[in-house]
Amino acid sequence: MVTLLLQATDRRATAFRPGQFNMLSVPGVGEVAISVSDAPRDDGLLHHTIRDVGPVSHALCDADVGDLVGVRGPFGSDWRVPDRATDLDGDVVIVAGGVGLAPLRGALNQFVSLLDDAAGHVFLFIGARDPQQILFVDDLATWDRAGAHVEVTVDQGAPQWRGHVGLVTDLLHAAGFDPANARALVCGPEVMMRVTAENLVGVGVDPSRILLSLERNMQCGTGWCGHCQLGPFLLCRDGPVLVYDSALRSLINEHER
Repeated sequence: MVTLLLQATDRRATAFRPGQFNMLSVPGVGEVAISVSDAPRDDGLLHHTIRDVGPVSHALCDADVGDLVGVRGPFGSDWRVPDRATDLDGDVVIVAGGVGLAPLRGALNQFVSLLDDAAGHVFLFIGARDPQQILFVDDLATWDRAGAHVEVTVDQGAPQWRGHVGLVTDLLHAAGFDPANARALVCGPEVMMRVTAENLVGVGVDPSRILLSLERNMQCGTGWCGHCQLGPFLLCRDGPVLVYDSALRSLINEHER
């Protein structure tokens, strides 16, 4: 995993909301959709956390300081973080699987910044394949010190691992958040998001207050090419963040077109 810090050539800050994505391009290689992995910053830098899984992502992960990267965007929907603590009317439950923590990082930073004056609390549950795959370890400590409730579980432990081993959904039932007034943000592999959403509804969270970030083959970013279609949704335009309602429940396991 590599986190790129991108600065505009004219040094102007780009307006965006956590949960949105940009189309990043490498000249002569191609273009790929990557979520922004932080909230807007005073320094104007765009953070994109990238896994090396294909030609474009490999070129991005291999970029040196000073290299030119194309940026189109921002595109898509966001995590709906309120601007003021007074608009935060209950607990915030954030569930991340693997690299799914990257699109949630900006929302986490904003929610944690609202903690002192907010009515609710922030609960963060992270699942990773093994301890080596846990992202943003320094941030986890920072969020914990700021008052967030942070729990991490792994599929496979290690000799030095003293934390939880098992599914991230195992952490939800005894977490202590108030489901009647909670909002939830979920990002990770789709099977994990489906099971997590079902578990959240099972403990009493309103489906209309559960947001999932879905990924498909986003190529244009504007809803014209149709490659990211999921039922009635074009995820680059209507998503990637969608409400877990009856329509999405029936679609979440659809394969890419």
